[in-house]
Amino acid sequence: MMAKPARFFFIPLLAILLAGYGIAVMAQQQPIIFSDLAWDTARAQNRIAQYMVEKGYGYPTDVLPGSMTGLFQALRQGETDVMMEFWLSTNTQNWQKAAIAGEVVSLGVNVGGILQSAFMIPAYVQEAHPELDSIEDLKQEQYQRLFAASDSGGKARLMTCPTSWACHDINQMQIAGYGLAEHIHVAVPESEAALNSDLFDLYAKEAPWLGYLDDSMATAIKLDMVQLAEPPHSALCWATTKACAYDRARILIAARPALLERAPEVTRMLRAWTLNAALYSDLSLQGTDRGASHADIAIGWLNENEAVWSQWVTEEAAIAIREALDRGERAEGWPDE
Repeated sequence: MMAKPARFFFIPLLAILLAGYGIAVMAQQQPIIFSDLAWDTARAQNRIAQYMVEKGYGYPTDVLPGSMTGLFQALRQGETDVMMEFWLSTNTQNWQKAAIAGEVVSLGVNVGGILQSAFMIPAYVQEAHPELDSIEDLKQEQYQRLFAASDSGGKARLMTCPTSWACHDINQMQIAGYGLAEHIHVAVPESEAALNSDLFDLYAKEAPWLGYLDDSMATAIKLDMVQLAEPPHSALCWATTKACAYDRARILIAARPALLERAPEVTRMLRAWTLNAALYSDLSLQGTDRGASHADIAIGWLNENEAVWSQWVTEEAAIAIREALDRGERAEGWPDE
């Protein structure tokens, strides 16, 4: 009996060789570095994008953690390549300067229409105090007592943003602009999780709470909250005192212009990337409800939303990503969490 031809083993052997070649090529490339902003939706989107870039297009990835201010400067200087969540409404002037200088480019709107305010209260507080409906009411002694805490010196305690968020400085400017500095004590959480925990704990007791939220945060999604009335947003106000309401947020995907030539297929993917409010909010809820890491959120989201992300990539990339998910692969560039 004749022996089987050697080519019987050629296809699997070739696949192994090509896979090894692909890994070697990927290792030789400079990684695409994502700005790892300090909140859940930004980091979950980074992990999703990293997975798709690595498994779909063969580019290595990495992240650089930091604040909005620091990471936007890093993007301008070429130390990072992509920022998945640039909140335009809180960083308009910085964006304009960088865009005019040719240091950044928008790859499109990631998600839009998000409401944010530093002056949110639970609905049960307003039901108990129906006359409390405006920021001006916080100047009254009775409401300072209502929101006072053991460490607030008799002032109303307001839970603001973590220091790494742009809204931290904006909220301070608003408090000063509204003439509330002598009436409000600002409490600063260490993280988004600490901010959420503070509200969840007081809400469970139906205790008074005053502070910052935006529509995408788990607390805003799960709890019945009310915004105190503020003067309407205007460009002049925002460029000066900020003594007016936030504009509804538009979140851009920002990139270094050099990335367009260096990784054109990746930039095409990011230009197609868009999330509706429900998909965006789900990224926040998964971490809160399941206690999942951002990497685990990414894997779950990719498995559950193939009909969405497959529209952002080529057919070949979609197949490669799906096969990597089926094999249980992780992204090489994900940080330890």
